[in-house]
Amino acid sequence: MAENYSYPMDMDWTHDEITKVIEMWALIEEVYEKGVEKERLMSVYEQFKSVVKSIGEERSLGKEYEELSGYSLYRVMQKARATDKGKVKM
Repeated sequence: MAENYSYPMDMDWTHDEITKVIEMWALIEEVYEKGVEKERLMSVYEQFKSVVKSIGEERSLGKEYEELSGYSLYRVMQKARATDKGKVKM
């Protein structure tokens, strides 16, 4: 994981939208570092998708985030969808 990086976001988003996206990035970090309950992850992802509606924008932001942090939004969500367990950990 890289240290001291900024989360990717759109400066046109409202404060509430920025908060939702930052919460998603922080939760992705937590999935890698500690693990997160699947239900919580899916709930935060749903809020994230209320801001980042298009798949193209999600991919673009996810790729930028992965380049900055080393953590993958795509891989985390892929694992979350595939698991029946209560906790998602990378």
